[in-house]
Amino acid sequence: MNFQLPDDILSLKYGIREFVDHEVEPHAMEIEETDEIPERILEMSKKMGLFGLSIPEEYDGLGIGMVGKCAAYEELGRTHNGYTTVIGGHTGIGSVGVVEMGNEQQKRKYLPDMAKGNRIGAFALTEPSAGSHATNLKTTAVQKGDKYILNGSKHYITNAFLADVFTVMAVTDPSKGAKGITSFIVEKDFPGFKIGKKEKKMGLHGSHSAEIFFEDCEVPVENVLGEEGQGYVNALKILANGRAGLAARNLGSCDKLLEMSLDYTHTRIQFGKPIFEQQIIQHYLAEMAMETESLRAMTYRVAWMVDQNMKVIKEAAMVKLLGSEIYNRVADKAVQIHGGLGYIAEYPIERFYRDARITRIYEGTSEIQKNIIAAQLHAQYKK
Repeated sequence: MNFQLPDDILSLKYGIREFVDHEVEPHAMEIEETDEIPERILEMSKKMGLFGLSIPEEYDGLGIGMVGKCAAYEELGRTHNGYTTVIGGHTGIGSVGVVEMGNEQQKRKYLPDMAKGNRIGAFALTEPSAGSHATNLKTTAVQKGDKYILNGSKHYITNAFLADVFTVMAVTDPSKGAKGITSFIVEKDFPGFKIGKKEKKMGLHGSHSAEIFFEDCEVPVENVLGEEGQGYVNALKILANGRAGLAARNLGSCDKLLEMSLDYTHTRIQFGKPIFEQQIIQHYLAEMAMETESLRAMTYRVAWMVDQNMKVIKEAAMVKLLGSEIYNRVADKAVQIHGGLGYIAEYPIERFYRDARITRIYEGTSEIQKNIIAAQLHAQYKK
């Protein structure tokens, strides 16, 4: 079993590390205070091909597979999580649906511009009454001639203001439950599509989310993504595919927190010696390192499984759960190690601590991941 990344992926990984360290991180406090990603950073990200991480080469993307994506996400996770979420929201659940379920006409129409970052993608499943209970959708889609008419709303939509292309789940046959949900490609300029106000969040500053509304929104029949009635299955596939990538972003944040904590413990002097020499501090660091490495191992295993076209419903839920829980524990220990400094907003530890909290909620809460894992175990047992 070879754990070494290919040379081309290593080269990409090192290039992103340099970009993150020299171009993004120096602006992290600016992003935090203004709640905006500088346009210059987004343009540089486009030129590097970061918006095309999940898109095949024939559609002008990098076409690097899930292992390669995770290597890139790991480096992106080392910097401001708001910036990382803008990229990850697009290259993950924002574009994977078109890549995996789109027909050739849809791929040719949307993916080249999405790969260049000229069209940003977003994923619209969650509603006020349908978060964890994803089958309880109220947004409807009724076919009238050569169009579907959508009515309803979605909320907490990442990249809502940046996005040009939305993967939207709506009910086409209420009598069929989950099998009556269909997915659509909705453009922001379609008649009847509206964006609500920006949601003010605890963390992920610079990554904006908002409610979106469909008021007799007209969507061409050719914009049905996959087959009618397959929307819920499509949503599960899209989310499962993105969970290894989210874990990789969490992994990068854990790496950065551990590095900052290790450096601090060697430079912070208490009682005449570096605090690293205190056994409790050594134990904190050892636990942070151990959990980070366990996350690394599982993240790349699940990524490899995705690239082998293996079924990863259970494993994707496990790595999403593991990644979010470990990130929160590592961030908490980093704050404890840094003491009062870790609680000060001018220092990045506090930012990582706030940003970590959402990872246990978005793209499926920790509780939902446990439900998925248990359901898969039950299914295996019945066999």
